[in-house]
Amino acid sequence: MKLCFIAMREEGGPKRPEASGTNRASGTNRAAGVLLAAGEGSRLGRPKALVEVGGQTLAERGVALLRDGGADPVLIVTGAVPVTIASAHAVHNPDWRTGMGSSLAAGLRALGAGGTPVAGDLDCSAVVVALADQPLVGAEAVRRLIAAWRDGASVAVAAYDGKPRNPVLIAREHWDSVLELATGDTGARPFLRAHPELVRLVECGDTGSAYDVDTPEDLARVTGVSTIRSDESFLAPTGR
Repeated sequence: MKLCFIAMREEGGPKRPEASGTNRASGTNRAAGVLLAAGEGSRLGRPKALVEVGGQTLAERGVALLRDGGADPVLIVTGAVPVTIASAHAVHNPDWRTGMGSSLAAGLRALGAGGTPVAGDLDCSAVVVALADQPLVGAEAVRRLIAAWRDGASVAVAAYDGKPRNPVLIAREHWDSVLELATGDTGARPFLRAHPELVRLVECGDTGSAYDVDTPEDLARVTGVSTIRSDESFLAPTGR
């Protein structure tokens, strides 16, 4: 799965006026985490959320990634199979077959996009979106995106050797615009491409890798690298 492919200004460059890290409407300074884990894994041959790497399912790893990186609350968007993780709110996407866009929309709506959160403890002012099939992303990437938001960025994208990948942070004031453009399997990509002036690129190449697990060969490679420790200080795979 891919959430974004865009070229943006890198963290540390000259700043432009940006939205505050505290949303005026909600009054919170919390960044939630949303893990997209709804797919059936057609090329892999089984739902990715339940695949184990390093003694954890990809769903468990993704939730831990967001929580360890400082996201709170954490939601997991499910679809093809039910997934229950004690430290995350499960949100079922009945339209998961239509692609990642509907899963992103389900997560944002659960947090209150276009209305109010489905539960009072889900109130937040930004969201970090991660993908379950990228188990080599490090928690430090999430920390850096949240730090960039608190420093004024309203959209922040993790980059690896200068190339934008995932996770992606989006402040609440943009959620409705993301929903309007999130269709098919594109996720947040149309919004990010439509508004490059909003995006701050945050280098995370030293924290892990956004390598995708799409096929059995990908899984074998990731499993080989993984002797991966549960923190972010592992050796990322080469050639990616």
